[in-house]
Amino acid sequence: MAAWDLSVTVEELGPEATPFKVSVTSDLHIGGVVLRIVEKTQIKKDWSDHALWWEQKQQWLLQLSWTLEKYEIHADARLRLTPQHKPLRLGLPNGTTLRLQACFSHPVFQTVIGVCRLLNMRHPEELSLLRPVEEKKKKKDTEEEVVVYDLTSLRISSGPAHTLSNGMPVHFADSPQTEAVYKMLSVSLPAPETITKTPRPTSLVDKAQVHSRWLDSSRSLLQQGVQEHDRLLLRFKYYCFHDLHPKYDAVRLTQMYEQARWAILLEDVGCTEEEMMLFAALQHHIGKVSLSEPRLMKSCPAMDDLDSALQCLEVKMDAEECSAEDMLETMTVAPELHDYLNIFRPKRLTLKGYKQFWFTFNNTSISYYKSKEESLKEPIQQMNLKGCEVVPDVSVAGQKFCIRLLIPGAQGMNEVYLRCENELQYSRWMAACRLASKGKSLADSSFSNEVQNIQSFLDMQRTTPGVKAAQTDDIINTHGLVSPRYHKKYKSKQLTPRILEAYQNVAQLPLTDALLRFLQIWQALPEFGVCYFVVRFKGCRKDEVLGVTNNRLIRIDLGTGDVVKTWRYNIMKQWNVNWDIQQVAIEFNGNVNIAFSCVTATCKIVHEYIGGYIFMATRTREQTEVLNQELFYKLTGGHEAL
Repeated sequence: MAAWDLSVTVEELGPEATPFKVSVTSDLHIGGVVLRIVEKTQIKKDWSDHALWWEQKQQWLLQLSWTLEKYEIHADARLRLTPQHKPLRLGLPNGTTLRLQACFSHPVFQTVIGVCRLLNMRHPEELSLLRPVEEKKKKKDTEEEVVVYDLTSLRISSGPAHTLSNGMPVHFADSPQTEAVYKMLSVSLPAPETITKTPRPTSLVDKAQVHSRWLDSSRSLLQQGVQEHDRLLLRFKYYCFHDLHPKYDAVRLTQMYEQARWAILLEDVGCTEEEMMLFAALQHHIGKVSLSEPRLMKSCPAMDDLDSALQCLEVKMDAEECSAEDMLETMTVAPELHDYLNIFRPKRLTLKGYKQFWFTFNNTSISYYKSKEESLKEPIQQMNLKGCEVVPDVSVAGQKFCIRLLIPGAQGMNEVYLRCENELQYSRWMAACRLASKGKSLADSSFSNEVQNIQSFLDMQRTTPGVKAAQTDDIINTHGLVSPRYHKKYKSKQLTPRILEAYQNVAQLPLTDALLRFLQIWQALPEFGVCYFVVRFKGCRKDEVLGVTNNRLIRIDLGTGDVVKTWRYNIMKQWNVNWDIQQVAIEFNGNVNIAFSCVTATCKIVHEYIGGYIFMATRTREQTEVLNQELFYKLTGGHEAL
């Protein structure tokens, strides 16, 4: 049995303190080592949060029952006894910076769970941590000191996660200071006027650089070089928001809105000029209502039960009023879609020219004929929209209602434009195209809701004749409402009436409805939720861009930004990573195989994104409070996924 002196540094004694020499044998377990070190320090305190960190191997020794021999620790090992929880500065989407106790010893995924539980944010699996952009050193006289709100003293109560006191978690209601911080987290803050100085992506490569800064969810903070008091950013990483409930998600909803708002203001997500004015109007309205309408409502368990009972009673009464015939008709008759539309297929060296045909929509395919009378014959062409890209091309003011389709083909993506005559026709066909792209037919229960959402979005963009924006006394700061590009194009006095004109359509919305409407329109943008990576596909000589979304992978031309190919997750058979050569390989149905190496990020980040989205798709409403961490690690942690 080997015996030697083990060198261990105790962090509490300072960096200059002499390491302790502890006599050990190879069969001594880690818990025994910790006990001997604590006895040598002669410091009486609670050591339960401390653990050993192995410097050379960058590894935590958390298995207290394991022996030194099992960990393969020898006399040359340098160990450090350090707390597992340390102060960390955390930047939130709304610009607030908090200092709180974070776990440095467990995987980042578990650290985020702990942080979200402290902040009362449900579904922490949708968030993660990333490193901030390294800013250039500023001169001392011009440097602005960031205000940091200290929450290191907060301790989570052992009660249920949603036990509220005066409208907030119990642990935030301990003092006026922490209560004020919670209100700050759950209420939208105005955008600063310095937005023009904030760095924003100008190309696909810039957008790809952002996603190279995500931390590895399966490794601890200390393993990734994060030190005590470092600053990290907490952001929504996966754009599929599950079970969003305004009553319980005050902080989650506000931070989601803030991340969406900054993505639009910094042009991380593109939108049309009309959409920008609508986003500005909603921001203006949310800012006004946030100051006057209380968001924090006291929760009463008895009232919660009453609300639930009333909802059940309402559903039961509605069901009794429906006749059996009506219910049978609803279940069996699928909506039919057929009408005259104009179609255009762009070709090189030709001018745009739309032609009118008779269109029918069946399952996930569009067919068109020369006329209605010809519809009983073979169609001129049938286009299957499953897996296609659907992009709106709309201007309510200009009465332009077009749908741009990028349909997968053998030679890449085929571009097709459909032009509708009016808003109602556009809403129905746009909803059908969106569902078909996901493999759903018109019989899907979400079709009518999709139509209503599109119509409400168009209604908000419509200007009301005879209503003058100048009637309001509002004075608005347009610099915090629209992206800097529009301030270069227009003056503030030109933007103000346009924003206030759009404001007339949203001025009556309650705060929660306005937040949800903002998020809904953001999610409908063509570039919503696309995370970009510069990659090199196997067999190609030039770099390209891979877009990863919640339901598909997109191959994009780096030079033009055009979509080359789309692959949906529901046709994916398996994927794996060759860690030796850092290459991701994916197999799809139909003997389709792709492989690529990553240029702007590690393969682990792309692998984690794909596995993470597969994991998000496994969630159900019945399991909203239970998180299958083992499955998450299996899909994202570097093992063979399937």
